[in-house]
Amino acid sequence: MAKNKPKTRKSASKRFKVSPKGKVLNRGQGFRHLRGKKNKSWLRSKKKLLEVSGRMKRKVLMMLGKK
Repeated sequence: MAKNKPKTRKSASKRFKVSPKGKVLNRGQGFRHLRGKKNKSWLRSKKKLLEVSGRMKRKVLMMLGKK
């Protein structure tokens, strides 16, 4: 009998992205509201995707059903 396939956590699938090489990427926090008073260079740096590493990467991959 086949094992059950792990379900994807939808909240994780909206927040994280796996690159073709296997890197786990997400956006930094603090970008969603009250942007008018924040420094423009700070906002530009927050737009970039950051790589998740270590144990958190393994946890995210499990939530996405990749591992």
